[in-house]
Amino acid sequence: RLRYRYIDLRRPEMLEKIRLRRDVTLNLRRFLEDEGFYEIETPFLTKATPEGARDYLVPSRTHENSFFALPQSPQLFKQLLMIAGMDRYYQVVRCFRDEDLRADRQPEFTQLDIETSFMEEDEIMGLMEGMIRRLFNEVIDVQLPDAFPKMTYAEAMDVYGTDRPDLRNPLVLTDVGDLMAGVEFKVFSGPANSDDGRVAALRVPGASSLSRKDIDGYTKFVSIYGAKGLAYIKVNDRAAGMEGLQSPILKFLPDDVVESIMQRTGAQTGDIVFFGADKTKVVNEALGALRDKIGQDQGLLEGDWKPVWVVDFPMFDWDEKSSRWNAIHHPFTAPSCDADELKANTGKALSRAYDLVLNGTEVGGGSIRIHKTDMQQVVFDLLGMDAEESEEKFGFLLDALKYGCPPHGGMAFGLDRLVMLMAGASTIRDVMAFPKTQTAACPLTSAPATVSDAQLKELGIRLRKPPVVEEK
Repeated sequence: RLRYRYIDLRRPEMLEKIRLRRDVTLNLRRFLEDEGFYEIETPFLTKATPEGARDYLVPSRTHENSFFALPQSPQLFKQLLMIAGMDRYYQVVRCFRDEDLRADRQPEFTQLDIETSFMEEDEIMGLMEGMIRRLFNEVIDVQLPDAFPKMTYAEAMDVYGTDRPDLRNPLVLTDVGDLMAGVEFKVFSGPANSDDGRVAALRVPGASSLSRKDIDGYTKFVSIYGAKGLAYIKVNDRAAGMEGLQSPILKFLPDDVVESIMQRTGAQTGDIVFFGADKTKVVNEALGALRDKIGQDQGLLEGDWKPVWVVDFPMFDWDEKSSRWNAIHHPFTAPSCDADELKANTGKALSRAYDLVLNGTEVGGGSIRIHKTDMQQVVFDLLGMDAEESEEKFGFLLDALKYGCPPHGGMAFGLDRLVMLMAGASTIRDVMAFPKTQTAACPLTSAPATVSDAQLKELGIRLRKPPVVEEK
């Protein structure tokens, strides 16, 4: 299909998806134009400032041994536009990330990029909510809720195991660590008594009929996320007490603990309760993914469209491998505290960030930005960038902030992902005219391809020859 894409695109279903994409883009543009936003183009050839993924580098012919980078987002340029006094900016912009691909990712993708000055997060979220509500109403005749619900990051992780919860799925995670802390079974008591451990239960109504093969399949599935196993209890007859339960782990747990688990999870006859016990990150990822999979497999999803705002993200997370802090969103996101508090309680500091999640997919993310030089330098310091390194990478931003910067914030929507959801497609490739493959290649044009020695010489580049293997 991708090799002969011009033939594939003739099919009515593909033509309809591309038409939908046109209608979505046009509707979004009209909304922002009506709200007084200016569409302003930002450079494609810019400086390498990695934001968590690899940059695509472009060698410069006129500046020997130097490289441009294709932008992962227009983040810094749109902040500079706020400093320049252009208080309402938007752009339908192509972005580039050299990263491993998934069904909803491509090496080049399109964002609806938005920035505005003198608006707090609630005002920006309200404006964006109105835009998405109008989009769905006018383009696909769907009425989204009058007010999108809000949920904190901590609540999302605790109840759903993910910061992208699909609210169509009624299944929830229930903490049972306090109940397991005193049991002799170390598989449960170990994580329950660990500062970075969690023991959680996932009750699935009416699923006690799952076969051993089904459970083995789910056990293999959670292993992808680092889980070492998947304990369970089948509730064959709730009224019969322990006699009505079936599980290999019952012999390791006191009766009163099991009864407390049944009460806390609300287990009824015909249910099955799964357990995760490990480091908090592993339990959240494994049970969060299992919740999504079982919800689909068991046909539990309720309703067609369930948007939710996720707010109060942590500013940073700790990378054990490199022993340093990483920014959860990006290093230009404003914290919800002052600089002294940020330095004193780095791991507990919250950011002024917000994500819009629709049916378990993040369709947009944004934040209030840092608009003062001293706060920006504090964040760079906490990320392990000293004054010299931050000046080398972001000196132009730090310098611009000194000239007076208004409080500002914004948001970026993944346009391909948004259209994919609205079209009911399973991959963003189906709503892009000329996408790449999973290996970031283009079968149509055979890109990427080798170039001539003359072109490389002009750029001052010499390729490393593969090592020659001598025959024995």
